Parts: sequence; C-alpha cells; structure tokens
Amino acid sequence: MLLALLVSGLVVVALVVIGLFVFGLRRRLIQRSGGTFDCSLRWGVADEPDVSGKGWVYGVARYSGDRIDWFRVFSYSPRPRRLLERSSIEVIARRAPEGEEELALLSDAVVLGCVHRGTRLELAMSDDALTGFLAWLEAAPPGQRVNVA
Repeated sequence: MLLALLVSGLVVVALVVIGLFVFGLRRRLIQRSGGTFDCSLRWGVADEPDVSGKGWVYGVARYSGDRIDWFRVFSYSPRPRRLLERSSIEVIARRAPEGEEELALLSDAVVLGCVHRGTRLELAMSDDALTGFLAWLEAAPPGQRVNVA
C-alpha cells in the first residue's frame, strides 16, 4: 500500500515536471524566431471601454511578415490563437488601463482599441512594444491602407 502511494506520488510529480518543461519549451520556440512581445488581448469588445478587467487573455505576439501571430501564454498549442493581418487592422483609440483592468494587465501596459475585419478588439502592451507595433503598421508596403488614430 505504501509502495503504491509512493509510486503514484512520483508519477504525479514527474507529470507536473514534464508539463512545466513542455510549457517552457513552447514559449522558447515561439520566441526563438524573434520579433515577439508580451501582448494581452480582449476579443469582441463593446463600443465603450469595459474597465472591469474581464475578458483579457495574457499572450505573446510575434511579427510574421504582414501579420501578427498571437499565442496564449497559458496553452500547450503550437499554433497561434489569432492571426492579425496588417492590412486589416485599424487603430481607433489609445488609453491607459482603468479600474480593475490595472490588476488584469501588466503594470506598464497601454490599451490600444482596434478593429480587425469588422471585429472590435483591444491589445494591451508596453510603451516600447506599442512604438514597435505602430511603426510596423505604418511600414506597410506601398498601396496598402493603414489606419492609425
């Protein structure tokens, strides 16, 4: 009985360690190709800002040509959860986090209101990441429309 408990305990510990290792390896593989930044996302928001802090998902965004691949941080999936094409992103607002949002986001985050193919979304990132994101949007090839507020 004691041996069975000890073995099952070791199996559980081993599974937790393997899970954490795979979790860290995934993040490392996402960031390996470069051009990544921490970016929280809230998809399908209302017209007025919701400062309750609900709906935010912490993630990592990666520049990939003319699109951004957005990955959830707390996931094992090797595929991006959202793909945001540069030509379809329209920036409509910029603001500081308010109310309970400040607790749901990183401390230095700036919230960017956007529309992507008719869907309203919000991205929260640091000032440095925001500067890079806006520069990436404005660096669209000639002939593509860019809407930055």
